[in-house]
Amino acid sequence: MTKLSIIVITKNEAHNIGDCLASVAFADEKIVFDSGSTDDTVSVCQQYTSRVTVTPDWPGDGPQKNRALATATGEWVLCLDADERVSEALAQEILAAIQNDRGFAAYEIPYQSTYCGKPLRFGDWRNESHVRLFKRGLASFTENIVHCHLQVHGKTGKLKHAIIHHPFHHLGAMLFKLNDYSTQSAKALFAKGRKATLTTALSRSLWSFFRGYFLKLGLLDGKEGFLLAVSNAQGTYYRYLKLMYLWQAHQNKGTCR
Repeated sequence: MTKLSIIVITKNEAHNIGDCLASVAFADEKIVFDSGSTDDTVSVCQQYTSRVTVTPDWPGDGPQKNRALATATGEWVLCLDADERVSEALAQEILAAIQNDRGFAAYEIPYQSTYCGKPLRFGDWRNESHVRLFKRGLASFTENIVHCHLQVHGKTGKLKHAIIHHPFHHLGAMLFKLNDYSTQSAKALFAKGRKATLTTALSRSLWSFFRGYFLKLGLLDGKEGFLLAVSNAQGTYYRYLKLMYLWQAHQNKGTCR
């Protein structure tokens, strides 16, 4: 039987990680790399697997996932985030794919995302999919600090059933992630030498809302579709505003960041 490893990175995900790991009970190996949680994340993880590693630092999304990947022993690897779940239908599809060699090095998996509990069909998350299942040794994660992706050496297939994604259980979680991601994204852009002005922040955030709510038909998702478009626009605004202030601080022209 072909062995499947699951890798997950965590920090303060006690409210999420149990359901995530329970959904992949079919896997042969479950690996968690935690970057210093201050809640019960580690103890919850230990209820599902003995392969829990706590790292003293946070090198970023891609580097941390590559650390976890380096410890996997399965022929195939499925990478999940703590707020993601594998349905029974997807589990069966994954097992069928890895047991029957179809010549693919990796598989792209569709996503079904929710906003505060409501499944969304339109907007920025419409037709979302990511490469998450891959043969060990034929893929690795980019070194991106935020939202890394897989670099695959070989052909990529597609699965039918979706990963269930619950990014925001409540408004507070959304605001926390918005602040965290915008800070990390601004730092990543700063490291690349990208610059921004207030006009940049305003224009990009307005475009983000227009694209998600109108062009991608987020309006058809009702109240939650509007809230998602606003949330994404806010995230864009603060990303570039923080980038602007990073440059001002770098040039000793200000301290707000």
